[in-house]
Amino acid sequence: MRVLAIVHQRDAGPGVFTEAIDAAAARLDTWEPWAGPPARSPAAYDAVLAFGGAMHPDQGQRHDWMEGERVLLAELVERGVPTLAVCLGAQLLAGAGGGAVRRATRPEIGWCPVELTPAGAADPVLGPLGPGFEALEWHSYACAPPPEATALARNATCLQAYRIGERAWGIQFHAEVTAADLDGWIEDYRSDEDAVAIGLDPDALRRESEAKIGAWNDLGRGLCERFLATAGA
Repeated sequence: MRVLAIVHQRDAGPGVFTEAIDAAAARLDTWEPWAGPPARSPAAYDAVLAFGGAMHPDQGQRHDWMEGERVLLAELVERGVPTLAVCLGAQLLAGAGGGAVRRATRPEIGWCPVELTPAGAADPVLGPLGPGFEALEWHSYACAPPPEATALARNATCLQAYRIGERAWGIQFHAEVTAADLDGWIEDYRSDEDAVAIGLDPDALRRESEAKIGAWNDLGRGLCERFLATAGA
């Protein structure tokens, strides 16, 4: 199996998903869309992962690669290429599928409760996380995928996971993040205007994360393993 990771920011890449990919004896290639075209057509891969980043989905004028990525994600959905999109990736996937993205009612930064929908409980990738779990979040925007998409998980703030068709998943939470990358995000929180605006306490978040990141990484590896198994079926 060949897997492509679309990485928008170098400290927001595949993270612990890499371990699941290695365990599946798959080959992982990485593409940074802001650096130029991919060496191989993304549609030629057996599975595609699209990750997060500090940029927002409505900043296409500042990040001119975004529209091209939306077109690409739409092509992957149309071709049935198994796709798992995280945070910004999930927002771009929602737009690519004919949905929309809006500012969330409040930024979610930190550990937040998430509950599966009945469809989520039956989903091959999300189902084992039911009935609910505590998720690591860092986002200010929310997905509104196309009407035909299946809602898989929610919380009081926004939709947390969805599926377009049977082969494309979007998740708002950071199931992939490593302890080192999260520590870097916390250290650099002042570069995020929304984190400053909500009065983020970096020391409190760091302490809480130290206690929870091990179990969270186990959850992330399992989620990616199930996605790869579904992609390979």
